Amino acid sequence: MPAPAPPGALDDSPAARRREQRGWYFYDWANSAFYTTIISVFLGPYLIPVAKTAACAQDFPGMAADRCVAGFDQLAIDNPGLGYVDVLGADIRPAAYFGLIMTVAVLLQIVFLPIVGALADHIGRKREMLGGFAYVGALATMGLYFVEGDRYMLGGVLFVVANLAYGSSVVVYDSFLPQISTAAERDTVSSRGWAIGYLGGGLLLALNLVLYLQHESLGLAEGMAVRISMMSAGLWWAVFTIVPLLRLRNRPVPAHEGTALRSVGGSFRQLGRTLAELRRYPLTLLFLVAYLVYNDGVQTVIGNSAAFASEALKLDKTVQISAILMVQFVAFFGALLLGRLAVSFGTKRTVLASLVVWTAIVVMAVFVGEGQALQFYLMAFAIAIVLGGTQALSRSLFSQVIPKGREAEYFSLLQISDKGSAFIGSLTVTVALQLTNSYRIAIVSMIIFFVVGFVLLALINLPKAIRAAGNEVPERI
Repeated sequence: MPAPAPPGALDDSPAARRREQRGWYFYDWANSAFYTTIISVFLGPYLIPVAKTAACAQDFPGMAADRCVAGFDQLAIDNPGLGYVDVLGADIRPAAYFGLIMTVAVLLQIVFLPIVGALADHIGRKREMLGGFAYVGALATMGLYFVEGDRYMLGGVLFVVANLAYGSSVVVYDSFLPQISTAAERDTVSSRGWAIGYLGGGLLLALNLVLYLQHESLGLAEGMAVRISMMSAGLWWAVFTIVPLLRLRNRPVPAHEGTALRSVGGSFRQLGRTLAELRRYPLTLLFLVAYLVYNDGVQTVIGNSAAFASEALKLDKTVQISAILMVQFVAFFGALLLGRLAVSFGTKRTVLASLVVWTAIVVMAVFVGEGQALQFYLMAFAIAIVLGGTQALSRSLFSQVIPKGREAEYFSLLQISDKGSAFIGSLTVTVALQLTNSYRIAIVSMIIFFVVGFVLLALINLPKAIRAAGNEVPERI
C-alpha cells in the first residue's frame, strides 16, 4: 500500500489536479472580458470624444458640445494652437490621448510585473494575490461607468489601474500552470484555458453588441449603453473570479523566502542569473528579441483597431463590435489552421508567412475607404486568421529553444515581456498621432515591427538553437 500523505500535504492526485484545472480555466473566461470589451472595442472610441468634449469646453466655449465634437478635427486645423487637453501639464491632442494612456499602462506593467512575479513565486499567497489583483482591476473597470462628459482624466486613471491589475493577475494566474498540471498535461491545460478565454470574452461581447444595437428600443442613450457595457466587463470579471479562488490552492514555499522584501530581492537575483545565462544561448536570445519586436506590432494593432475604425474610417460602434466579435471566434479556428500548416510546412515557415500577412494587413489600412464596413470586416478577418496562430506557434517555437528543467524561468521572461509589450508600439502610434493627427499613418507605422521581426526570425538557425538548448530537433521545424 502507498504510504499515507504527511499531515498538511496537498492532494496531488489526478482528480485533485482536474478540479484545480477546471477552476483555473475560469479565470481566463473571467478576465478576457476586460481585453475584448474594454481594450479592443469600447474604451478608445468612447474616451477620445470625452477628451474632445473637454477640449471644446476649454477652447470653444461658445459652441454646442455635440457640434464641436462632430467638427473637432476641422476646428483643430483651422485654429492652430487650440484643440488640446491638459495631461499633467502637457498639451495632448484628444486623438492621441488613448494611445498615451495605453503607453503609460504598458510601461507600468514593464516596471511592476517582475515584482509581481517575484512575490508570486516566493511568498506562497498566490490565490490571495490573484484575487486581490482581479478585484482591484474589476472595480476599476466597473468605475468606467462614471466616465462621461469631460471626465477624460478619470477614464485614463481608471484604465491604467485596471490594466496594471489585469497584467499582474495574469502573471499570478500563469504561475499556477506548472503546479496544477504534469508535464504531459501542460499543453492541453494551457490550450483549454486559452480557448475558454476566447469564448468567454466573445460571449460577453455578443451580449454587449445586443445591448448596443437595441439601446434605443430599451430607452438608453448611446453613451449610456457604452458605459453599461464597460461596467459589465468589470462585473463579469469579478463574478467569475470566484470560481478559481474556490478551486486553486496555495503551495508551501521555503521558510527563508517568506518575507516580501527577501522574496523580491531573491527573485531579482534569480532573474539576473537567468538573463546572464541567456548569453550561453545566443540564438534563444535572438528568438526572444524577434518575438518581442513582432509581438509589439501585433499587440499595438489589436489595441488600436477600434480607435482606427472610429477615427480614420468613421465606422459606428456596431461595425466595430461585430468585427471584434468575429475576431474572437475566428481566431480560435485560425490558430488550429496555422497549427495544421505548421505540421505540413514547418513552424518557422508558418510564423514567417503570418508576419507577411500582418505586414499586408497594416498596408491595407491605408487603402480602406472611409465608411467602408465590408473592407474593414475583411481586414478584421485576415487579422483573426493569423492572430492566435502567430502567438501560439511562437510559444511552441520558444519551448523548443530553452533548456529542460528551466522552463518556468524562461517562460516567465516571455510572459513578462508579452504582458509588458507594445510599449514601443504604443509610443510609436502616440508620436505619429501627435505629429500627423492621422490614424492611417499611425497604423501603417507598425510595418517596421513586422519587417524587423521577420528578418530577425529568418536569421535564426532553429535546429542549431534547439541542439544548443539540449533538446532533440523535431522532424519538421
